[in-house]
Order: sequence, then C-alpha cells, then structure tokens
Amino acid sequence: MEFSAQQIAVLLGGALYGNANAKVSDVAPIESAQAHHLSFITDTKYLPFIMTSKAGVILVTRSVVEGKMTFPEGEGKAGGAIILVENARGAMGQLLQLVSKAMNPKKQGVEQPSFVSEGVIVPKDAYIGAFAYIGKNVKLGAGVQIYPNVYIGENVTIGDNTILYAGVKIYAHCIIGKDCILHAGVVVGSDGFGFEPDAEGVNRKIPQIGNVIIEDYVEIGANTTIDRAMMGSTIIHRNAKIDNLVQVAHNVEVGESTFLCAQVGIAGSSKIGKHCILAGQVGVAGHIEIADNCIFGAQTGVPNSIRKAGTYMGYPAIDAALWRRAVVKFKQAAKQ
Repeated sequence: MEFSAQQIAVLLGGALYGNANAKVSDVAPIESAQAHHLSFITDTKYLPFIMTSKAGVILVTRSVVEGKMTFPEGEGKAGGAIILVENARGAMGQLLQLVSKAMNPKKQGVEQPSFVSEGVIVPKDAYIGAFAYIGKNVKLGAGVQIYPNVYIGENVTIGDNTILYAGVKIYAHCIIGKDCILHAGVVVGSDGFGFEPDAEGVNRKIPQIGNVIIEDYVEIGANTTIDRAMMGSTIIHRNAKIDNLVQVAHNVEVGESTFLCAQVGIAGSSKIGKHCILAGQVGVAGHIEIADNCIFGAQTGVPNSIRKAGTYMGYPAIDAALWRRAVVKFKQAAKQ
C-alpha cells in the first residue's frame, strides 16, 4: 500500500510540513529509512535525524520539538515531509493497524481436514483452519479466526473476533472473551500444579476441576501457559497484555490493563492489581496480593504482598530508589 504525506496527515490530524505529495509504502527505523519509508521520532536524541534522514515521511511527537525547532509553512526536509502529532509512536501504531488489516485480511470458511463436533455452529464469517479440532458444545462467536492445529475442548466459549493462532490449545470449560489474540503455542486450562504427599510421602495429584476465564481485549504471547483453577476460576481481566513464555498458575487473578512481560512467573492463588507492569523474569510467590499501579523491574522477586502503588526492584522487592542505592553499596563492599 502507498500513502501520501497529505493522506497520512489528514488521517492522523497532524501538522504537515514539507512535501505533501511525498509517497511512502513501507516503514523503517529513522536511522536506516529510505525515501519510500515512513518513520517516527519520540525522543530528543533522534532530533538530528529530522534533517539528515532519507525517510519520505517522519512522524514527530510535538512535545519533542517544541522550543527546539520550528518548521515554517511549506518547509520540512528536502524531498520529504514531517508530520507533528501528539504521540508519534501511537500514531505509527494507528497506521500499522490499517496496513496490517490490508496485508492480513480475515479468512472465512472451514478448511479440510478439520473436525467440528456435531451441533457446533460455525458462524458464516468465521474461519477454521486445517487440522483444527472443535469439541462438543463449543460456542464460537462471530468472526472468530481459528488457525491450523488448534485444539478447543468441550464446553469452551470463544467470543466474537477472537484470533487463535496455530497450535493454540484451549482445554475444556474455559471461556475466552471477544477481540482477544492468542499467539502460537498458547495453552489455556492445563492442570494447575497441585499435589499433596500422602502418609508414605508419595505425591498425590489434586484434581483441578476449575477453569480459566479470559476477558475481552486480552492478548497472550507465544508459548504462554495459563493453568486452570483447582476450584473456581483463574481470571485474566480485560485488556491485559501477556508476553511470550509467561506462566500463570492456578487460581491467579490478573488485573485489568496489566502487562506481564516475557518469562514472568506467577504462583498459585496470587492476585495482581490493575494497570501493573511486571517486567521480564519477575517472579511472584503464591497466595499474595499486589496493589493497582505497581511496576516491577526485571528479575524482581515478590515473596510478600505489595499494598502500595509504586516502582519496585530486587529480591525481596523493595522501593526501586532504595534498591538502586543498595546496589551501589553492594559494589562498594565487593571492592573492599
């Protein structure tokens, strides 16, 4: 697809400077962009590229250039254009959504071979890829996209427009909301890690008879696992975003709009608040609660409940500023 600078400016409601007829058909980082590329700047350290980059169109966050640079009407960069917007990264995302839809249109129909249990209603605008398995009493929403080799167990509900990419496995009785995206290899509803030693010390399995509920607008990265509850439900609330290779244990509750980054592990029955960010490899112990609006730096260990919003690092998790000061002391002590 090809867009002119003028079309992009109108779509984004941005202020256009330079060549309104500049055409772009691809995207690239500002450092390597060429004349046919659209790029963006959100940080002052990239300001020198505004005049030196070969990019055909550059989106720039308005606050980054205010007081530092001006663009008289009709001017910008030679041969190209600059568009000032409130949030260049967000604007780029908006454009990429349009491009993505054009490049990856929704599929329809049921490919063969696949298995759809008797009585399951497949909406006319849905897609079921080859070698998919749809169990008994499954309810499929309008526009669902079920890619090849997906397994959906009995009594599962999948909401409207949800996408299950290749190899996703949804165990019986789980509920997936609308407009969710589950990437390749995601497993929802596998047994929680529940065992109890008997009198002879043999670890006996505790049946996990609950389910998983994933609310609307959730995205889950490749090869992430979300265990079913022992009783009740493991719950991922709406708009949560979960990265690749994350482990969510049984009876965990993940709050609305919370981010779980790669290799996060959350032990059983813990509750994560709303609008939290758990960076890579954060570990959360079982049966604890984390308040809303908490941020945990990479590899932070959280053995106890966190009652107050804030930024935390280290093990055990403490205030990030205190942790940074402690690290300085550790280094000083190591030199003695």
